[in-house]
Amino acid sequence: MLKSTLLLAAVLLITGATSTLAASSEDDFKAAYAAAEAANKEAGALRDQWTVTASALADAKKAAEKGDFDQAVASSREAEALAKASIYQANSEKEAWKAIEIR
Repeated sequence: MLKSTLLLAAVLLITGATSTLAASSEDDFKAAYAAAEAANKEAGALRDQWTVTASALADAKKAAEKGDFDQAVASSREAEALAKASIYQANSEKEAWKAIEIR
């Protein structure tokens, strides 16, 4: 669990640092949102979607509707990072539960 938390923190920091480099366009938003949706769909297939991912996707759509594509891209990238972290968690816990000692 600690590894997945640290991974999530690192991904969010990297995402935040790269989202402010340039002004984003509608095409940038569409690409970032599509990547986030794909990762979220994969997490769903693993039955490990996080509710915060759905919130970040909703925030991205709202920002895009307002024309704030910088924020829309940032929220989309955050959603993608969250979805990828949930995928990592699902995959790591497939075997990790076996290491738990039952008393």
